[in-house]
Amino acid sequence: MVKDHRPRRGSIGVYPRVRAKSIVARIRRWPKISETIPLAFAGYKAGMTHVIYRENNPNHPFFGKEVAKAVTIVECPPLLICGIRVYEKTPYGYKCLGEVWSKELPEDLKRKFTVPKAAIFYRIKIRKEKGREKIEKEIKADEKIKEEAQKRFEEQLKKIESVKDKIASVRLIVAAQPRLTTIGKKKPEVFEINIGGDPIKALEYAIKKIGKELRVTDVFKEGQFVDVIAVTKGKGTQGVIKRFGVKILPRWHKHRKGHRRTGSIGPQKPGVMFRIPRAGQMGFHQRTEYNKRILKIVLKENLNDFNVVPKGGLKHYGVLKNDFILIEGTVPGPVKRLIKIRYPVRPIGLPPVQEAPEIVYIHV
Repeated sequence: MVKDHRPRRGSIGVYPRVRAKSIVARIRRWPKISETIPLAFAGYKAGMTHVIYRENNPNHPFFGKEVAKAVTIVECPPLLICGIRVYEKTPYGYKCLGEVWSKELPEDLKRKFTVPKAAIFYRIKIRKEKGREKIEKEIKADEKIKEEAQKRFEEQLKKIESVKDKIASVRLIVAAQPRLTTIGKKKPEVFEINIGGDPIKALEYAIKKIGKELRVTDVFKEGQFVDVIAVTKGKGTQGVIKRFGVKILPRWHKHRKGHRRTGSIGPQKPGVMFRIPRAGQMGFHQRTEYNKRILKIVLKENLNDFNVVPKGGLKHYGVLKNDFILIEGTVPGPVKRLIKIRYPVRPIGLPPVQEAPEIVYIHV
């Protein structure tokens, strides 16, 4: 007998289920906070493990007890602040008023797009000294190029200062540095990060930071809740059983037309009903997971004190050479994919930053 209750398959909130436009997730919404600080960071998913920590939330039923949880390791090499972009708010959305690019830019940016001609380019050289890796900049530029770069920088800055009254949003143009990791990638991902607080103070903050590196500790703290945005694992074209969880029909009498299919695809008209489960693209969608807790932030200088890498290295990733964070639970995407981490837009009732729980054991 047919059930009275039959919920629709899938969610209209993520319709249409097509491939993401870019492998790098796009942040479409920024929270409003009073503090002048970058509102996001990015890192590379390195793998997963599990930890045992002592629960420190007094409202939790296991308060004071040891809890086992799966955690995701995200390696966070410093982001390079290549420039600033300012926006004004119009009836048609945000409109760019101008941008300032740093005088010195990494040569790897040429792999991504056409860069400003009047800029000082440098190469990153990694050499070992007393068993430790040392990162150096190798600059090749004559005095004429340096003068042109300084002149361009001052002109762009002057243009932004002249429209200071119109500014509604200030964003950092940052470049990831995959060359510092072991994933074998050189082309950097370039994206914008919004700065919270008053726009005038945000502009002052951005001008001070331009050309410098941004570390994960400059943005987040241990115990903080964050949103994670990434493109999920791609699975190609899949049928209705895997894509929507449709029930497999019995494999016996009177089911000659198939088992792994829908019993009915709806009436003759209308021609297409998107409420009916159909085969199609599965995975490689942009997804956001809200309110994930950062359990631990480990700096590059303390990698030997807090080891999470097994002897053979992390599977399909390798070893960790930079700062990394442990995020409670899972995050979208496969290993080596860029994961964007943002201040929460739907903060839960708890304070945004809590004291991080004590980690008793970590599986290596």
